[in-house]
Amino acid sequence: MAKESSPTQQFVEIDTFRDGTVILKNGGLRAIVMVQGINVYLKTETEQNAIVGAFQDFLNGLDFPIEIVIHSRKLNIVKYLDLVSAQKEKETGDLLRTQIEEYIAFMRDLVSTSTIMSKRFYVTVPYDVISVSGGGGLFGKSKSKEELSQDFETKKYQLDQRVDIIAGGLSRMGVNAVRLGTEELVELFYNFYNPQETEKVDIDIAKRLSLS
Repeated sequence: MAKESSPTQQFVEIDTFRDGTVILKNGGLRAIVMVQGINVYLKTETEQNAIVGAFQDFLNGLDFPIEIVIHSRKLNIVKYLDLVSAQKEKETGDLLRTQIEEYIAFMRDLVSTSTIMSKRFYVTVPYDVISVSGGGGLFGKSKSKEELSQDFETKKYQLDQRVDIIAGGLSRMGVNAVRLGTEELVELFYNFYNPQETEKVDIDIAKRLSLS
C-alpha cells in the first residue's frame, strides 16, 4: 500500500534544495535574495523621489518576473542576551555587572510582555523550465544522473544571471542584497511553515547585510 503524503506536503511545491537553489516539483528553480530595507521617511523629499524613481527604473528594466516578500516575525533575542551574559562574566566591576544583569532582566521582561516584531525583506528570483512529455522528477527520469546534473547546472546558470541583475540593480539604489545559501533556505522555509516556532530559529545571513 502506497504511503500517503501529509496534507501539508500536498501543498508544498518544493522538491529539494541544492547549491543555494530551491528546486520545485515541476522542475522550476528559485533563488531567494535577502534585501536590506531603507527607511525612506528619514530621507529628504529629494532623496525619496530619487529612490522611488530608481526603483521604478529597476522594475521596468527587468524582462522576467520577481516576487517581493515581507516576512514579519517575533524578534529572537536569545542569542543576543547570551552574548550580553558572556560579556558580564568578563567584567570585574560589581557596579557594571549589576547594570548588565538589570538590563538582561529588563529585556526579558519586555519581550515576554510585548510583541516585538522584526521584518525581513526578500526577493524571489524564478527560472521556470518547459515540461516535456515522458519526463518526471526534476528534469525527466529517463535521463542519466550525468544528464540531470548537466541540466541543473545549465538552468542554474541562467538563474544565477538573473540574481546578478537583481543584486546589481539594487546596489545602484544603495540597497545591500545577499543571496541565501542552501542551509539558509532550509531555515527560511522552516520558519515559513512553522510560524509557531519562528522565534526559535534565526538566519545568520542577516548579519552579512550590515557588513556588505
